[in-house]
Amino acid sequence: MSIELVVTSGVFALDGGEWEVDNNVWIVGDDREVVVFDAAHDHAPIAAAVNGRKVTAIVCTHGHNDHINAAVALRDAVDAPILLHPDDRMLWDVVYPDTAPDGDVVPGELITVGGTELGVLHTPGHSPGCCCFVDAGSGRVLSGDTLFCGGPGATGRSFSDEPTILRSIASQLLTLPDATVVHTGHGDTTTVGDERDGVMARMAELGLT
Repeated sequence: MSIELVVTSGVFALDGGEWEVDNNVWIVGDDREVVVFDAAHDHAPIAAAVNGRKVTAIVCTHGHNDHINAAVALRDAVDAPILLHPDDRMLWDVVYPDTAPDGDVVPGELITVGGTELGVLHTPGHSPGCCCFVDAGSGRVLSGDTLFCGGPGATGRSFSDEPTILRSIASQLLTLPDATVVHTGHGDTTTVGDERDGVMARMAELGLT
């Protein structure tokens, strides 16, 4: 799997709060076609990185504003459909009340681009519609805000739940080999093995194991 990183910066807003954040935008594919994961903040550097290749989809790992707020502008620039899990439509509607995604992210299906197949895993907890995307062949997973270098994504705000995210990680991501590389929605890349003990320890603290 060929994967390229674009980092964009802007504001994450939820529950009346605002935070400056840097977002990882992942471009997966080959020299002919790509899928963009999480069109964040500014479509221009993302379109520049696409560099004329066909964009087969703009995939949202979840519906928080900082992961979708450049999606419509990018759609207009590259003529590609936007996909989002329907459980996060209420978050989408805050940013885009007058337009809809073009299709659903469907757990269990495959996203195919440039000879690569990425399986769709539903991993609710950070938001109800969070999904991760795994390429078992290359041993990589795009985790969005479900799993970071340092542990699970944030909970404690609207539509999030810590036991749910921990169960999602345990059932969907910790079943992958420890060497699986985790490309995150913010910050550094990690591996399943590096995060396993911390996730399991927190689950034990909460009586979830």
